[in-house]
Amino acid sequence: MLIGIDVGGTFTDGVLCSEGRIINSAKHPTKEDDLQDSIFAVLDDLLQGIKSSNKTSSITQVVLSTTLVTNLLASGGGDEVALVLLPGPGLNFRNIDFLPHTYIATGAINFRGRVTEPLDQKEIEEIGKLIVDAGLHKVAVVGKFSQRNSSHERKVEEILKGRYSHLEVFRGFEVSGQLNFPRRAVTTYYTAVTREKWAGFAAGIEKAIRDRGIASPINILKADGGTMPLEVSLHYPCETVFSGPAASVMGAFALTMDRQTSVVVDIGGTTTDLALILEGKPLYASRGAVIGGRYSHVRSFAVRSIPLGGDSAIRWAGDSVTIGPDRLGPAACFGGPVATPTDAVNFLGEGKLGSLSLSVGALENVARRAGLTARELAQTIVLQVNERLEESIKEIFKAWEQEPAYKIWEIVNKRPVELDRAVGIGAAAESFVPSLANRLGCRALVHRYSPVANALGAAVARPTLSLLMHADTEQQTYYLNLEGISGKISPGWQLKDAKELARKQLQQIAEKRGIGRYADRYEFFLEEQFNMIRGWLTAGKLFDVGVQIAPGIIDDFKGVES
Repeated sequence: MLIGIDVGGTFTDGVLCSEGRIINSAKHPTKEDDLQDSIFAVLDDLLQGIKSSNKTSSITQVVLSTTLVTNLLASGGGDEVALVLLPGPGLNFRNIDFLPHTYIATGAINFRGRVTEPLDQKEIEEIGKLIVDAGLHKVAVVGKFSQRNSSHERKVEEILKGRYSHLEVFRGFEVSGQLNFPRRAVTTYYTAVTREKWAGFAAGIEKAIRDRGIASPINILKADGGTMPLEVSLHYPCETVFSGPAASVMGAFALTMDRQTSVVVDIGGTTTDLALILEGKPLYASRGAVIGGRYSHVRSFAVRSIPLGGDSAIRWAGDSVTIGPDRLGPAACFGGPVATPTDAVNFLGEGKLGSLSLSVGALENVARRAGLTARELAQTIVLQVNERLEESIKEIFKAWEQEPAYKIWEIVNKRPVELDRAVGIGAAAESFVPSLANRLGCRALVHRYSPVANALGAAVARPTLSLLMHADTEQQTYYLNLEGISGKISPGWQLKDAKELARKQLQQIAEKRGIGRYADRYEFFLEEQFNMIRGWLTAGKLFDVGVQIAPGIIDDFKGVES
């Protein structure tokens, strides 16, 4: 049996499923100030009837999708961190308003991993004093090309901790080994910002799950739709950012499991998340997740959120009815303070969602000022929601069209992408997605499991792992973007040798992380060779190879019942 729990902005959902059948589900309001309590309430509901019959041993996996890191970054609730950059020549970071408490130091490494400028120990010691005087205890250290030679980052840590042993230092090469120095700096910085609070949250979650007699692995859903073990997430908390939208995509994928092209519409309480599944493959954001307004090295789906949800506040603006963008609480039919789109749907559906009288009262408060009846207002609200969703989807398609996978699909198929359907996710999907699909000229799919599809997507997502390797035959070295791994190679290496080593390293790291059974689902996403010329002769070759365990569904899941 599998357990999936998704912590949304409004509700926390959970499913307990076995062999493609959801045998129990639960939904509780999310307590923004106590996410753990929301998770435990859902977990206890799911386990009703299981503990008494001593069947918790049959639970094989627990997967959580949580907004903790997203909320920390949005609210500024993480730790204050100093950022020490070693940018070397090129862009002058001293003139850029990059991140708070940023310090620029001398010292450079070139693209081949050679030291071209030494560190200035006195300068690093002075920076350390400034950091301590500012009352900071965490430091992110990131050097350009440190993934090809980490000596400068290691030395900076040694100097700082030699003078100030209480400092906690985060090194860029250990967080991300991909090219693009600013994105690696952003990823390392926000890893330092969130790691301590994430570790506390993870420890509490693990204890509570174990106390309930569940001994199965605990995994966390990542932004790319894959999972990672809870203990691994302690080192890469930023990978969990936007796991909510990822759960939407994986939920839609679990409900369909075919090769059609779908727009995923997840209507939450505050926002609606939109994503694209292109012929059975979720579309990725090629430039990584945006964290704190900056691109990072966190791999994520190409998801867009718009400020429109089932709990968006309805108002009369003097000349028109407005919807949101704020949420003042739950819908009036659930005891909230103002009318919302959920109340409009509840009214038109004659109280199928909640208290009909409360919805009527809230709608009439706005309708009187607008000179409308409650029914006319409700119909206007539903129409406006669908118009805004349609407009947003068409606008977002322009952004999706710039993604490499989208462009390649159109080139290969020699025709533009056409939608087959709109897949509705969330409790409000049934009320809006059918008419939205009609406006988009495609079919609608609102499954009976759509209200808990996010939790289902978390439950059945399989682990993912991506690896980048850079090799230099002249220097006879290779470097991985994970865990600072490097080694020696022979000067006669060819591209096939680089690919084979990358595959083996992926297998070894997967085994170490407890996901070795999926290592044979690898695919290469990068294969580049560059000849180094000196004196009209080839002096060596540079190889860049990328291999990954691609996101997908676990082997045990064969699809849901229709």
